Amino acid sequence: MRILLPLLAAVAFSISANAQAASKPAHPHATMQQRFEQANVTHDGHLTLDQAKTGYKSVARHFDAIDQDKKGYITEDDIRAYYKTQHTLHHQATTSPHAPSS
Repeated sequence: MRILLPLLAAVAFSISANAQAASKPAHPHATMQQRFEQANVTHDGHLTLDQAKTGYKSVARHFDAIDQDKKGYITEDDIRAYYKTQHTLHHQATTSPHAPSS
């Protein structure tokens, strides 16, 4: 009986710990590819606006700009191209000399 109680306590603790781990959100520093794959529940490589709203909110906010061809879905390549363009525009804006005021 002395062994049974600690054994049951250990099992209960283990079950509780596993349940908590399963309920934690995805790693906050997931890669773009990991976030895309998680949001793309149909696993067809095409992320729809609804899928983005549910699983990739930062992409959902810019969905129309990313979907330049107006296909109704975006791919990982579309997202990469969008971020590359945004990075270039931001870099140009921060490095271009300001015109002197007259």
